[in-house]
Amino acid sequence: MKTAKLMATSMLVLSAVSLGGCVHSGAEPMQPVQSTQRDLGLRVKSAITVDGLQFRDADGDGQLAPYEDWRLSAEERATDLAARMMQAEKVGTLMHSTMPGLGGELGRAATYDLESLGALVGNKHVTSYITRLTLDPADLAEQNNLAQEVAAAGRLGIPLTISTDPRNHFSYVLGAAEAGSGTSQWPELLGFAALRDPQLVREFGEIARREYRALGIHMALSPQLDLLTEPRWPRGSGTFGSQAELSSELGGAYVESFQGSGDGLQADGVMTVVKHWVGYGAQPEGFEAHNYYGRFADPGDYFAQHIAAFNGALAAKSAGIMPAYPILRDATLDGEAIEAVSPGYSAQLLDGLLRQRLGYEGIILSDWGITRDCNERCLNPTDEAPQRAQDIATSWGVEDLTVQQRYVKGLQAGIDQFGGTDDVAPLLEALDAGELDEARVDQSVIRVMVPKFQLGLFDNPYVSPAAATAAIGGADDIAKADRLQREAQVLLRNEGSALPFASGAKVWLHGMSPEAAQAAGLQVVEEIADADFAIVRADTPSEMLHPNHFFGSRYKEGRLNFQPGDPAYEALAQASAADVPTMLAIFLDRPAVLTQVLPLTDVILANFGASDAAVLDVALGRAKARGRLPFELPRSMEAVEAQDPAAPDDSTDPLYPFGAGL
Repeated sequence: MKTAKLMATSMLVLSAVSLGGCVHSGAEPMQPVQSTQRDLGLRVKSAITVDGLQFRDADGDGQLAPYEDWRLSAEERATDLAARMMQAEKVGTLMHSTMPGLGGELGRAATYDLESLGALVGNKHVTSYITRLTLDPADLAEQNNLAQEVAAAGRLGIPLTISTDPRNHFSYVLGAAEAGSGTSQWPELLGFAALRDPQLVREFGEIARREYRALGIHMALSPQLDLLTEPRWPRGSGTFGSQAELSSELGGAYVESFQGSGDGLQADGVMTVVKHWVGYGAQPEGFEAHNYYGRFADPGDYFAQHIAAFNGALAAKSAGIMPAYPILRDATLDGEAIEAVSPGYSAQLLDGLLRQRLGYEGIILSDWGITRDCNERCLNPTDEAPQRAQDIATSWGVEDLTVQQRYVKGLQAGIDQFGGTDDVAPLLEALDAGELDEARVDQSVIRVMVPKFQLGLFDNPYVSPAAATAAIGGADDIAKADRLQREAQVLLRNEGSALPFASGAKVWLHGMSPEAAQAAGLQVVEEIADADFAIVRADTPSEMLHPNHFFGSRYKEGRLNFQPGDPAYEALAQASAADVPTMLAIFLDRPAVLTQVLPLTDVILANFGASDAAVLDVALGRAKARGRLPFELPRSMEAVEAQDPAAPDDSTDPLYPFGAGL
């Protein structure tokens, strides 16, 4: 064992750092809790043999340190490690950066830039990263192994925690939702809300958990438990809909299945980071808080419902939680006005409400970019000077503070890790200046390290590329995902029992792959007059109101209603004029206003992420749509504009209410 002095220091840190019920609190000697040999990953450092057992020599000194001893609890090991870390290593631990991609934007590339990663790990001591690679399973597994080798060569051999945005669904927005490659493809979370069955969420989560771990991914930056109460808000497809009770129930099932238990993170689990705490969905006009023009939310009298949506995930002990971006305007908590800063800087929402009142003990990981300065391209981009990836910043409410002051305020509010940054210098300067107590930093370091030990990363952070190929994309998993794509659809209209359409018939298509229709046994025709029926596939209508903002050009904004001139509207009108039975198959990424196209359709089939084959199977009667709307569909844009952005399903006389579905 290493020196008694260092062991005593470990115990003092453990005693001094308050983690609620998360960490053993006392000065008893560390005692081994298990003795079954663990598999070790020894690509860089060698093993130590003690008592006939082997341990990974993470620091390479040939002696067994408590943090290297897998017989001890995760809390004991994390506390011992924190006592051994230099100040710079602690500060690096508080950063959650982007895994550098070789020649790519925001980490998107064909491979990691291992040289840049080596500088981040070796010089800045950052050991938590989001991955944005979308490679075949074996290739991504090997890239993550190579990254872990870089980390293993560090002074203390601290393994990387590798996170990802959701990658098992249909939506992709660079910087917010990832595209999978080889992983099973399921409906968006709205599709699970349409089916209202927690067991189906667990079924998905257990498969996704296995896929993530096979790839070498340990943290899911999901689920999104914001309430979709403002129908123009563009991030609604990643939520469980508009109602707090349903979001809470399904959110709890998601956390349980990803983490491996309803009682916290297990060794074979994936950490969940539930988001966004709290009130994110209540954004006026639906403008998104990644953008300066969308930096406010108005939860108003419905704030309690937006909080309640997180109850299930908190009860299941989610290992992480991510604060939201927008400033909560005119909001109160216990009768006191909430400070006009984004939740990542709010001691009332983090330390007060989340930790003290609700007893949350896990990691609080800020959303990306909250410490960065919002420059002119961020504030007011133009055609000549649009906002670029390097101009993304979300320091709402603290724009007048320095970056150093933002770090201090965020930590004092309750943040443990800062997302999307590796700018360690300001935090080091704050510590040197005495603006922060190092014990507060130790508290967060231990919180960040505990899951690394719980997941076994200190003992073996590597995965098998061959096993990744075998574990991902199996026939049974694909069959389950495909079944859910079909069942999660919602049949809203079926005039004259037009469905099912006849197999082998002639079909005129708009927005659907002819190859998919032919594979389903249909004859695709070019002229509408030759068709037995028509299918028009479309998304909810939208506008691009802020094309010069990085996320304004990527997120859908504006109107939800179809208008003459829209390609889908014109296709429906053409089919209607030809008196051909017509189906609108619509992806409800936002709650559409369908009033204008209702007379042009015989069938309206809504989906929340479904392949052409899945849509066709329902249309042809080979599968049954079992979903019900997870939000209402307003009757008009005037009704949308008049509703409260924080109130669930409150538009006047909706065309289809919450829960509609034939």
